[in-house]
Amino acid sequence: MRREWSEAGVVERERRYPSDLTDEQWEIVEPMLSLIKSPGRIPKHPRRAIVDAILYVVRSGCSWRQLPVDFPPWQTVYWQFQQWEKRQVTERILEELREQVRLAEGREAEPSAGVIDSQSVKAADTVGSDSRGYDAGKKINGRKRFIVTDTLGLLVVVCVMSASWQDRDGAKTTLLSTYLTTSIRHVFADQGFAGRLVDWAAETLKTTIEIVRKPADQRGFVVHPRRWVVERSLAWLTAHRRLARDYERDPAVSEALIRWAAINTMVRRLDRGRPAIRQGRRTLSTPG
Repeated sequence: MRREWSEAGVVERERRYPSDLTDEQWEIVEPMLSLIKSPGRIPKHPRRAIVDAILYVVRSGCSWRQLPVDFPPWQTVYWQFQQWEKRQVTERILEELREQVRLAEGREAEPSAGVIDSQSVKAADTVGSDSRGYDAGKKINGRKRFIVTDTLGLLVVVCVMSASWQDRDGAKTTLLSTYLTTSIRHVFADQGFAGRLVDWAAETLKTTIEIVRKPADQRGFVVHPRRWVVERSLAWLTAHRRLARDYERDPAVSEALIRWAAINTMVRRLDRGRPAIRQGRRTLSTPG
């Protein structure tokens, strides 16, 4: 147990769950939140406890109401989560973290090229029929996530919509957001985005979509140049159990949780100094 200062004064705190930020990781995130303080009375619960609670929900997959009692009340956590979204806090934190990771990797602060992909996930019964659909290709009834990452696999833009949207149609919203908020004008994509979307992006957004096609003689799984980074990013996201299925009534809440998962990944990458490495499989030998 240790003492730390917060907006509410001196509080006792210890790192209780693996999803909690370490002191080093909190030092990265705290300055980004201090610039986004809302006016009014001093909050009862420190922001670090709120952030840890949100990350616990995203990482563990529990509902807001099932937050452990040693976090602030779930109503408080969810209210602050919504307030931060209204002020676009996660977008600003993502932008700051992405810049820091890119500079640490020896890249330019702003990306000029991106990679787009989509992922269909099943929807829970809490998702209304007005925002869910059936992906006939993947045979999934739920929602589809469109993401654009930079060439390091860092999240740039996410859009969530019904799974019934075709890739070439649903990607327009994502590409438009990318055009309006970043300097990315060259995007790599798989052949699901080929066709009229390429012409639309070139004419409307002055953005080039380069289709990375699968070799005709490919058998089994092969890592494709450029495309693998966004596929790895989708795997990083779904490692957060709240994102393994879509539970949110509002697609905007799904997008917010995806951004929090990306923030979690980037903060730990900055603290670690490198991307995560999957542990090798262990095999048990049987006695002869």
